[in-house]
Amino acid sequence: MNAPAIPKTMPSEEDIALARESGRALSAVLLTRSDTQQIDFHDDKGAVRTVQMPTSALRLLLEVLTEIGQGNAVSIIPIHAELTTQEAADVLNISRPFLVQLLEKGEMPFHKIGTHRRVRYQDVIDYKKGIDAERRKVLNDLAAEAQELGMGY
Repeated sequence: MNAPAIPKTMPSEEDIALARESGRALSAVLLTRSDTQQIDFHDDKGAVRTVQMPTSALRLLLEVLTEIGQGNAVSIIPIHAELTTQEAADVLNISRPFLVQLLEKGEMPFHKIGTHRRVRYQDVIDYKKGIDAERRKVLNDLAAEAQELGMGY
């Protein structure tokens, strides 16, 4: 399965405002403990279509609306999706050659389809979480050392 491309377009001011408003309304709906929700969609001709949805899908939609409401572009990728090296590099915000070096050093699992490397999305996210945790630890250690030395941090 091909993963969708990582979007580069940021939401417009109108999208941001609408996402905030929609998110607030959806939050109220999600206060229920029900496993499913029923939503009425109205088209431009006034016709109504009722759709029953899992509450978990609406929670995901609320997360998407929250991110858009904060001005962030959003992409949804299945966790089992396979990414090209360029897509994986884009998720990590690194260059493709640097990602290839990480793969060849064994820092992240991958497999080849012919001559092309593929990386599981979940492996990319796991790597990112590990790097982020490592950075936080180093920053915390530096801050603690600065405090011990009375550097005013």
